[in-house]
This record gives sequence, structure tokens and C-alpha cells, in this order.
Amino acid sequence: MTTTILGRKIGTTGYGLMGLTWRPQPQDIEKSFEAMRASLEVGCNFWNGGEFYGPPDYNSLTLMEKYFTKYPEDAEKVVLSIKGGIGPKGPDGSKEFVQSSIDNCLSLLKGTKTIDLFECARKDPNTPIEITVAAIDEYVKAGKIGGIALSEVGAETIRRAAKVAKIHAVEVEVSLWAMDIFSNGIAEACAENDIPVVAYSPIGRGILSGEIRSPTDIPEGDFRRSLPRFQGENFLLNMKLVDALQEFAKKKGCTAAQLAISYLEYLSKRDGNPEIIPIPGATTPSRIKENATQVTFTEEELSEINSILEKFDIKGGRYDHHHAPLLNG
Repeated sequence: MTTTILGRKIGTTGYGLMGLTWRPQPQDIEKSFEAMRASLEVGCNFWNGGEFYGPPDYNSLTLMEKYFTKYPEDAEKVVLSIKGGIGPKGPDGSKEFVQSSIDNCLSLLKGTKTIDLFECARKDPNTPIEITVAAIDEYVKAGKIGGIALSEVGAETIRRAAKVAKIHAVEVEVSLWAMDIFSNGIAEACAENDIPVVAYSPIGRGILSGEIRSPTDIPEGDFRRSLPRFQGENFLLNMKLVDALQEFAKKKGCTAAQLAISYLEYLSKRDGNPEIIPIPGATTPSRIKENATQVTFTEEELSEINSILEKFDIKGGRYDHHHAPLLNG
């Protein structure tokens, strides 16, 4: 199956680039190239990266500049969404800063690839969204970028932004342990305005794969250690949901990651939902191919999954107290 963004066909599963550069010890660049090529081979051509996904000399954009220099034929295959707009003191949605962020992203790509969508990673609480969107739209009208996306914004912000310019996507965390958008109005606002939801962390930052069995399985320096859902009693209680989903996946004959991603794709455009495009991250071709393998469910199986979800309340916030106030602004 395929869908479209900016009139270009993309696979129903995208590819999150964060883990290739934003970690204490990034893998060898050639291994990242192998992963990126593998994503295209299985149709995951909607790529999502960030200006701040790593240091100034090694982030999503510097990695892609090297990749597209080596594989220029792949540039037209990729629909690229880039997050920026984060200043020294946090989100900065002012016209001057947002446009300087876009300029920097374009300069880092060195002409090897266009930016199809640009999004501010978080809404600036001190700048009206209308100003931020209008600033990005100037670059769209000038032909410097393709379109506008939003990230971690609330329903009212989505509606206000859509009155200023065409919004092509809204990125927010969605997974079997982060279903908030279906109850807080975000999915509804996106559906109203025909805006696809780009679902980041669809495997729950790795927890739903079952590979993390205790907080100590998370490497030192990994920011997940700071997240409430991965700490102490919260972690132990949340693992009950993971165990139940793993048991279902084993019975189904698929991996837990495939279950998590395919369920979100099942929800896409159903029961009044907007289109949902999961963007799992992965660093190896084998994991990328696993994530791109779609699983179909019978009505009985869907009922069983829904029953599992209803039995468990996820404990702890998605982010710590420093970052939580910037969510769904």
C-alpha cells in the first residue's frame, strides 16, 4: 500500500533517522548507509530527521548530505521531513529564527536534496503559531522547501495553523502505549483538516519490541532513562502490557514490533481517524525489513488487541517534567 504527501507516493511505513546520529556512540557511517538503502528497498521512503539530531558536525542533515553525495540517484526517491526551530533556550518560533533554521538545514544538505517538509520540533510558547507558520510558508512560496508540518501540537494549534497555510503532516508520538491523540482531540483536528499523522516512536521507544526487560537494559547516557515510563514501579507495571502484547504476537506468528506498527496502520483512516504513518527508527537492514512487514488482523484478533489495551493503564508521563510542558502546545 502507498499514500501521498505533497502529491508524491510514500510507503505506509516511514523511516525515523534519529537513532543514526543522536546517540552517545553512533554506528559506523557505512552501516547507516546500508540501513538507509534498505529502507528504500522495502518502500519506506518517507524519511524524518532533525537539525538537532546530533552535534552540528554529525546530525541527520550532515549524514544525508554524505549519503546523497554517494547515492545521488536516491534523492528523488525520498520524501524528506526535517525538524528544526530549537534555539539555545528551547523552542523559538520567531520569524527570524525559524527562517535561519531552515537556511541552516538547506546549507548542511549542500544542494544534494531538497527539504520536502519543514516542522518546528516544538511550539514556541512565546510566539503565536500563526507567525511561525507564516514564516515557514514564505519559504514554501519561494520554492525553497516543499511544505509545512507541525510537531507535538494540540488540537487548537492545528486548527489555527491550518487557517494560515496548508499543513501537510502533524508529527506526534503514537503507539500501543501512547494512544493519547485519539482522546485529546489531535486525531480529530487532523481528520477535520485532512492532515496525516506522522507517528513517531510507534514501538514505544523500543519497549514494545520486548528487548528491554528492565531499566538496566537501557544503555548509560540514553535519554530514555530519564523518562517516567521507564523508571521504577512505572516500568514494572507497564511491562504487563508489553508481556500481554508479546504473547499475542507469538500466537499470531509475528514480532511484537510488527504488531505495534501494523495496528497503527490498521487504525489509519478508520472510524473517523486521519491517515497514520508510523516512522519507526532502526539501524540495521534486518530490523528495517521486519518493521516494514505488514500484518493483517481478523475482527476477532482486533477485538483481542483492544481488550488487552483496555486492561492496562500506562503509568508515567511520556517525558520528564522539564519537557512535558512543551507537549501538545
